[in-house]
Amino acid sequence: MADGRDRDLPELVRALGDAGAAARAVVWDDPAVDWAAYDLVVIRSTWDYTPRAAEYVAWAERVAAVTRLANPADVVRWNTDKRYLGELAAADVPTVPTTYLTPDHVELPAQRAEFVLKPTAGAGARLAARYRPDEHPAARAHLARLHADGLTAMLQPYAPHIDETGERALVFLGGRFLHAIQKGAVLAPGTAYDAEKVSHPGVRPWAPSEAELDVAARALAAIPGDPDLLYARVDLVDGADGQPRVMELELVEPNLFLWAHPGSAPVVAEAILKAALA
Repeated sequence: MADGRDRDLPELVRALGDAGAAARAVVWDDPAVDWAAYDLVVIRSTWDYTPRAAEYVAWAERVAAVTRLANPADVVRWNTDKRYLGELAAADVPTVPTTYLTPDHVELPAQRAEFVLKPTAGAGARLAARYRPDEHPAARAHLARLHADGLTAMLQPYAPHIDETGERALVFLGGRFLHAIQKGAVLAPGTAYDAEKVSHPGVRPWAPSEAELDVAARALAAIPGDPDLLYARVDLVDGADGQPRVMELELVEPNLFLWAHPGSAPVVAEAILKAALA
């Protein structure tokens, strides 16, 4: 299921065909789709769901009631709200420090360094922005917009090393590490929260360190219910101490960057086919 910007999907469909599967890319909110007709529904680039998160979760639950859904509907419900970062932190997973600001909690804490505001339901840096300590008026206007849209806001320190070491995305398949990429910083200074942003600038293959693999494994182990995940992506940045921290745990519709690792598409196709036949 794609929105036209997914570079991986055509290759993945081809790889599934080569593996002997009858695979189709369809749109998640198309009322004409008969989900029960499929042995397995694999969520891919449903990147338009964030303004309709409740509708999306309800859709996932309906699909899971008539066929197998990857990843499972309870994972979709949990992972579409980034308040899960608080749960990871409570489980001693190194995460980017996060404060949640609701309409009843609207004061910005005193910030002595750059910080980021974004919604708890978001993707691709939608409605996210980076602020300097002297930009509180603009940040308060941003916060008011999020609350007016019925969204909970997240306040995070801007990771100090991100402009040098970027973000790293570690992709897992069936619980095992598959490959990783590094990309540049997404939030440029002075970019408005409602401006279009390049979600994945400067992507290149990455060989993760043992520390990065350890943090990613700890994040996956902390997911409630020990679910059977077809895929997972753990996004990391370096904290103030230079050590990797979880920025996001992507279990719903992550870009898997198969185009950056061409040899991975057949591996993912094989795993999907195995799940469909299980």
